[in-house]
Amino acid sequence: MIRGIGASDGISIGKVYKYNQAELIIEKLAVEDTAREIKKFKEALVISEEELSAIRDKTEKNVDAETAAIFGAHIEILNDPELSGAVESKVIDENVNADYALKEVADTFVSMFEAMDNEYFRERAADIKDVTKRVLIHIQGLEISSLSEISEEVILVAKDLTPSDTAQLNKKLVKGFITDIGGRTSHSAIMARTLEIPAVVGTKTGFEELNTGDQVILNGSTGEIVLNPTQSEVDDYIAKIEEYNKQKALWSVYKDKSSLTKDGKHIEIGANIGNPEDLEGVSKNGGECVGLYRTEFLYMGKSDYPNEEEQYKAYKAVLEGMEGKPVVIRTLDIGGDKELSYLKMEHEMNPFLGNRALRLCLNMPEVFRTQIRALLRASVYGDLHIMFPMIATVDELRTAKEFIENVKNELIKEGREVSDKYKIGIMIEIPAAAIASDILAKEVDFFSIGTNDLIQYTFAADRMNEKVSYLYQPFNPSLLRLIKMVIDNAHKEGKWVGMCGEMAGEIKALPVLIGLGLDEFSMSAPGILRARYLAAKIDTNEASELAEKTLSCANQAEVLELVDDFITKLD
Repeated sequence: MIRGIGASDGISIGKVYKYNQAELIIEKLAVEDTAREIKKFKEALVISEEELSAIRDKTEKNVDAETAAIFGAHIEILNDPELSGAVESKVIDENVNADYALKEVADTFVSMFEAMDNEYFRERAADIKDVTKRVLIHIQGLEISSLSEISEEVILVAKDLTPSDTAQLNKKLVKGFITDIGGRTSHSAIMARTLEIPAVVGTKTGFEELNTGDQVILNGSTGEIVLNPTQSEVDDYIAKIEEYNKQKALWSVYKDKSSLTKDGKHIEIGANIGNPEDLEGVSKNGGECVGLYRTEFLYMGKSDYPNEEEQYKAYKAVLEGMEGKPVVIRTLDIGGDKELSYLKMEHEMNPFLGNRALRLCLNMPEVFRTQIRALLRASVYGDLHIMFPMIATVDELRTAKEFIENVKNELIKEGREVSDKYKIGIMIEIPAAAIASDILAKEVDFFSIGTNDLIQYTFAADRMNEKVSYLYQPFNPSLLRLIKMVIDNAHKEGKWVGMCGEMAGEIKALPVLIGLGLDEFSMSAPGILRARYLAAKIDTNEASELAEKTLSCANQAEVLELVDDFITKLD
């Protein structure tokens, strides 16, 4: 048995295809014609950019724009004057070959990123390695291996899969993949979940232990890999696959149904999206709303801010595509672990606690005005809910509301049509906002609880830091008490409360959150039908009793024990 990290749910049984990538040999050579070396380097950059542009376009067509933005970021690395300038200077100053100069410069950048405490930045080192390898291959006149040439069903095994590699995967043939390197937030894991391909990452020794032609069972849910299974083991896993497929078929019956509890209470179950193309998944899974449109993806993978018209078209497409159903659009949420290459931000000791999200927008009024103008212009095409992230105080909220009102008046003076029915809400992701939710509820139309940040701020634990990952506890009674406070305070003012963090899609959290009175759940689209199916089996009175019990538990383990017992007893 080989064990790794379950990165993408599902079970696959099949033959291994071992992805052997040729190791580049980089030697330091003394050269006289440095101009020739620089020419080779620049030509390799041009070829690499052409290839990456083609991969980006293919990915946007076959996968989604959010994933394609990865390759836009790779192109930005290619065009980074700091990188290219350092390489050219090294060639000239030291009279060395271009491939050696590039490798030395890139290694410096990679070491810098890998040394950072933040997991997001550490994994960006993989982007630099991916881009650099492509350029080095072209400098040396070698061929790049292509996974697109796989012609039969396989389970792919590699030391690592770069974004360029995963973009070439054909999900009809690649039934799963295994890598030695990576975690749940690595690009390969994200791509696997997007393509709905089972994956196990971080095995450390899988590449060494497995060979092309080996028969394996891959369990992307548990992180287990069974090498050369017995017929009995194969039969057991086939039964598990059949059971899972039966479950999916059962959930699919709920596609066009309302999300109702057993006793008839309606909750709203919708999806988080990153671009208009994601609406296909929302529709396919019967989403009742878009509970979170992450607008930052409009800004990523570009060389400059998206203009008003570009944003307007994207917001209009989503509002029209949802055909009158609610669409919650979050204003630009940049900072922390999300950066823009063209936005030079000052270094901060604690970026998650710094100039980010709404704080950043209020400090860049022209950038913010462009987004608000686009949103208000699009408001006439659907049920728009504008949501501000990272609200800590009432004063911040009032400033943001005043900003919207001023932009609205500008548009009206210009003769632009603006709906008078759009709603304004905030994310509750800072404990101060949760504690002041009784006051904030008087100022907005709705709340949406962002559990990803609320958990890390509540427990003072960076969710990207592996050393304190044990403190990322969505079922801790302390967090549940905060959630109850927010819901109760909103309901006293007649306002609804949603949740758009990962906890909203955690199936075990559903009965507790229903019991606490949560009105709306927003999650990745593939989780909608399973949640709706389970909700139909839950009586709200029983769920309320469960929720009340969890609030007096001592720790997360006790809560989970209660929840597991509750779910087991459902009809």
